[in-house]
Amino acid sequence: MYTSFRSAELLAEAIATCLLPIHAALLAGALATTTAIFLSRHHLRRGVRASARRVALTGTLVILCSAALFAAVAAALEDGSALLRFDHALAIALRSTQSADTLHGYARLTRFGDTETLTVLAVVGAMFLAWRRQHLLAATWVVAIGGNSLLNVTLKSLFERVRPLHDHGFAAESSWSFPSGHSSGTVAGWGVLAYVALRLLPARWHLPALLCAVAIALSTALSRVVLQVHFASDVLAGLCSGTAWLTLCIATSELLRRRSWPAQGPPGAHDFGRN
Repeated sequence: MYTSFRSAELLAEAIATCLLPIHAALLAGALATTTAIFLSRHHLRRGVRASARRVALTGTLVILCSAALFAAVAAALEDGSALLRFDHALAIALRSTQSADTLHGYARLTRFGDTETLTVLAVVGAMFLAWRRQHLLAATWVVAIGGNSLLNVTLKSLFERVRPLHDHGFAAESSWSFPSGHSSGTVAGWGVLAYVALRLLPARWHLPALLCAVAIALSTALSRVVLQVHFASDVLAGLCSGTAWLTLCIATSELLRRRSWPAQGPPGAHDFGRN
């Protein structure tokens, strides 16, 4: 037990010491992966519409994988587990190593996932889409952001995990910790914004929109760990639940849209399934 705890401490100390390079490396890897997937999809499926069956299968696969990872993280949080030891070791290491300037910077990043930010995003986006008569997109927008919030509150009440100690003054939270609402909220909120951009904007804006959403979601999620208002496993679980919910909303929207297509195919030039 002592050896495993010491290993968790050493790993946590290494992460805390190299925090900014690790953040940069994770961000670069996520953006590179997103770009590769986008470009490969564009090359392989140029001019081909995604069928309803393909949308359903892809959506189901993403949801199942996200739910499975969420369940694995939740199951690993038993007393004395390696994940639990690492969670606490990382929180302690960050508390003892991070400067006020670093905490202040991450406190600014975390605002992308604040309830106030996501509420404004939900209301303004829904009003704009309704004004544009994009009623299905408006409904998808509201359900993605609002539904994720309700899901997160429900999950928190089921697990009732206490947050790590955070008395530095740059952030303060009192609700339950698992899963992270900021992490799931940024995935749902900024992810649905990227989806709408894919649907409505010219093709040259599609990749930048996706990259911005990924960068915001990942940086906000990491900020919650750095600010010690969440354990690392809370954030991972939040990313999983947010991804599953966003995928469900987008897949449902795409399937409903396909049901409304006339026999000759979808109108408009900016079709989500043929980039």
